[in-house]
Amino acid sequence: MHMMKVRPSALVASVVIGLTAATAAAAETWPQRMVRVFVPIGAGSATDTAARIFVDRLGNRWKQPVVVENRPGADGLIGVSAFVAAHDDHALLFSPAAPVSVHPVVREKLPYDPARDLVPISSATDSFGTIAVPTSLNIASLAQLVAYARARPGKLNSYGSAGVFPYLLAGFLQSEGLEVTQISYREQTLAMQDLGEGRLDLLMTVIGAILPVVQAGKAKFLAVTNSKRSLTVPDVPTVHEAGYPELAFEGFQGFFGARDMSTELRDRIAADVAAVAADPVVVARLDTMGQLAHATTPTDFAGMIEDQRAKIADIVRRTGMKQ
Repeated sequence: MHMMKVRPSALVASVVIGLTAATAAAAETWPQRMVRVFVPIGAGSATDTAARIFVDRLGNRWKQPVVVENRPGADGLIGVSAFVAAHDDHALLFSPAAPVSVHPVVREKLPYDPARDLVPISSATDSFGTIAVPTSLNIASLAQLVAYARARPGKLNSYGSAGVFPYLLAGFLQSEGLEVTQISYREQTLAMQDLGEGRLDLLMTVIGAILPVVQAGKAKFLAVTNSKRSLTVPDVPTVHEAGYPELAFEGFQGFFGARDMSTELRDRIAADVAAVAADPVVVARLDTMGQLAHATTPTDFAGMIEDQRAKIADIVRRTGMKQ
């Protein structure tokens, strides 16, 4: 009896092909049950609202319940840590970039490894960063603000809200040689109240947070940090247009997977996020919140995070700011 010999290389190839096909099939049939989306910021925030808009549409596409789990606290650390600890292949993270771009640079230790524990899937929205001043200052541009502050060294105060903003603001003030006292607040709402009453001279935060104060006529936007103008306040220039590119920052947020997520599943979810972001109804809803729908490939999302991390690292080297 003659036995057919199988070459080892052919055997390995067949196994690889079989495993690849199985992985692809698993990605196509995912999810088989409810998907949890961890959001490291409280309910009602701009990030939370954006997450819920995407979650609602993704649930329709996936034919399974998709629910948001808010885990706020510690500038996003609690929520990200909870996601990493879940070890759930039916869990995703929807987060601003700060926990993976800012925190690794400014904190000595983290309860997770951004490079190993989190897989970038896709950006979902850009939130617009803004620089605002009280109307009582009678300042209409960044150039006027710089001149005003330079003429009054040490007499003005400022506040950069959580995430990247304190570092961007510190880098800007240093690069312009301005002596401005940076203060901290227990809650951002207190800073917004002080800005409206003229007790705070400069506030840097997302557009959605401060927009009601501006609409009430108590504060004025000087610029947005993004590369494009916001459709919400189209008359407000970008920092590039205003002549201060060091303030440039794309406030993106998006979806992340766990470390063992397959490439096939990652790419499939990214495609679904892109489909939701292209929906005109979603675009319009995000616009009313001061956000811009912006989906990316996983590779592009990872690149955006790395660029932001490098920028913050440069600011930290120059200013010495570190937690």
